[in-house]
Amino acid sequence: MKKYFSLLLAGVLTASVLTGCGAGSNASSAKVDINSKTLSDGVLTVGTNAEFPPFEYVGDDGQPDGFDIALIKAVAENLGVEVVVENMEFDSLVSSIGSKTDVAIAGMTVTDERKQSVDFSTPYYSAMQHVLVPADSAISTYDDLKGKTLGCQLGTTGDFLIEDIEGATNQQYNKAVDAVNDLVNGRLDAVIVDSNPAGVFASNFQGQIKDLNGEDFGFEIEEYAIALPKGDTALKEAIDVAITTIKEDGTFDKLVDEYMK
Repeated sequence: MKKYFSLLLAGVLTASVLTGCGAGSNASSAKVDINSKTLSDGVLTVGTNAEFPPFEYVGDDGQPDGFDIALIKAVAENLGVEVVVENMEFDSLVSSIGSKTDVAIAGMTVTDERKQSVDFSTPYYSAMQHVLVPADSAISTYDDLKGKTLGCQLGTTGDFLIEDIEGATNQQYNKAVDAVNDLVNGRLDAVIVDSNPAGVFASNFQGQIKDLNGEDFGFEIEEYAIALPKGDTALKEAIDVAITTIKEDGTFDKLVDEYMK
């Protein structure tokens, strides 16, 4: 994961990437038998934010990679369509659906607020917020966060949590790595971020920061899902079936082994 993260630190970003569904795939000419206008052109345009390892990051080829990217490609292959990945700011993902993109996948937590704008697929991953602090920090409980200067990625669960912490100053960043860099440089007291990225950041700044389990702060388990156009039940049903198939045929577990371990 270190090589992936080093690319993120270098700030390498891509505006978009057009990717086929896999070697030997005939998806480019396939017509899907699904009653969804979203898939009528045989292309699934996907929004993501490649700043969230190991779910999304910029790969060695300069294009978005990670667990979520591999998962959505597997979903698209199951549906018989091509996938186009658009890399953008996390806070723009939901609003882009239906205009710039068809769906979004970016370690996105299902929330009631987001459900007002989009629908969600069946959840594919469970996670929890963690707290990153300097290695010598005495922070260990929720109360310790009160009145502190806390960092997060804009529009994420961490952003929402900080708003409820008494007296805390919320420093928002477009990239989680920028928050972590400010933590390392003494500008923040803590950063709230999802558990898997927290582990990656702690590994890459070993000896400089600590990764604290969100359970000790009273944080709850949350579910990641693919954000979908509101009311497109045919697309939701198709993607849900694809996710179930990918889990049952072993593809999902292979992706976990490749990207999460």
